[in-house]
Amino acid sequence: MSRPGVGAAPEAVRLPKGFAIQLDPGVRVQPGGRVLIGGMPLRILTLSRTAAGILADGAFVVSDDLSARLADRLLATGVAHPRPAPAEPERITVVVPVKDRPAGVDRLLTQVRATVTPAPELVVVDDGSRDQLAIARIARTHGARLVRHRTSKGPSAARNAGFLSAETRLVAFLDSDCAPLAGWLEPLLAHFADPLVAAAAPRIVPMGGESWLDRYERVAGSLDRGPAEASVFPRSRVPYVPSAALVVRRDAFGAGFDETMRVAEDVDLVWRLVESGWRVRYEPAAQVAHEHRTQPVEWLRTRAYYGTGAAPLALRHGSAVAPLVMDRWSAGAWALALTGDWRAMVAALGVTAVAASKFAVRLREDVPALEDAGSTAYSLVRGGTLASGWQVASLLTRHAWPVTLAAALVSRRARRIALAVAVGEGVAAWIRDRPPLDPVRYVLARRLDDLAYGTGLWVGAARHRTFAPLRPDFTKVTRPPRR
Repeated sequence: MSRPGVGAAPEAVRLPKGFAIQLDPGVRVQPGGRVLIGGMPLRILTLSRTAAGILADGAFVVSDDLSARLADRLLATGVAHPRPAPAEPERITVVVPVKDRPAGVDRLLTQVRATVTPAPELVVVDDGSRDQLAIARIARTHGARLVRHRTSKGPSAARNAGFLSAETRLVAFLDSDCAPLAGWLEPLLAHFADPLVAAAAPRIVPMGGESWLDRYERVAGSLDRGPAEASVFPRSRVPYVPSAALVVRRDAFGAGFDETMRVAEDVDLVWRLVESGWRVRYEPAAQVAHEHRTQPVEWLRTRAYYGTGAAPLALRHGSAVAPLVMDRWSAGAWALALTGDWRAMVAALGVTAVAASKFAVRLREDVPALEDAGSTAYSLVRGGTLASGWQVASLLTRHAWPVTLAAALVSRRARRIALAVAVGEGVAAWIRDRPPLDPVRYVLARRLDDLAYGTGLWVGAARHRTFAPLRPDFTKVTRPPRR
């Protein structure tokens, strides 16, 4: 399927001298400092003795070609994060796509003018609003340039049209239901000191509200990528960032958003940038408030709408959208465990033990610098198997819930397993998230969230006549790189 192009990532560029790097707090540094284990998907990196010396304190500043190459490798694998110096003030362009939200545009532009220095170039793209005079009046009040579509062409086309009228090096996209908080822009601009950063995104936080769905959204909002910074790429802890608030490098944007996509166009853009060699950063120190839809019917409709984006993404990006990604050993262990038979559960433990043993042999061969391959292999396999359990639960309750329901209608054992997974996963998530919501309503909201998204996924799959977004990916365990 043809896709819009993005700008070519520059070749043979290095991080500038003085650029600081720090390991992710979740990365395990093995004794001797030459082996790093961390990231998601999991990475096992072996450093040369010289590189290990540079990284001895878990952080360093780029000072020469070797440290620049090391920093680039650590950033590319997601096991380290940049600590760039504050950016020099520069003028940016803020593009606001809107349809029928004049009050939202007024609130947003007021916040932008209060939080961005120097004063930005403002572009409002009216994507076929019913009251175009109201949008024009607000744009004029705030000194914004107005681009008008007589009929709606969709958010992708609106953002692209706004981008084409921009002239600055960096362009920020902000949706009309957002309101940037004080200090939101500076942490994002600092990331562009890395010449390979194409885009940086803030954390999206709820604007307010005290209903039970508002409180659920505080910890499970679909636009919130969490409190930890990350490098953004498929199958990582932060696989995408939403375009509700996004700053992009003009040279990287290319043809921009795919205008044939009315949903998930932001995921597609991020993945095309990454495929082209660019980096995308998620920066939670920058925050933008978002007016979540929390009226029950509207909330469910929004979740289902997001689900319809899985099919076009799968047709463009293949297994990056797979609802289940795990090695065959973990898949076999969970297949046995889900039978509900105690003998099969014992066999599942045996499968996990054998997997750990085989992985230990591989680690001894491929990572000779690793001092305790046996305990490391056991720890990684155990952690990977438990993490796979979350994926299995999500598959049963979210992506493939119609199949789970059909099985439960004809099998008593399937009913027991489905109920145990639906309740158990919800309670475990409540313990993990500690939401400002009692466990009953939290679990209920979580299951409704899954049902709505899964419904949209199946509708999208039927519309595009594909099972691609439902196809699991059973991977082989890859051999760790030697150096």
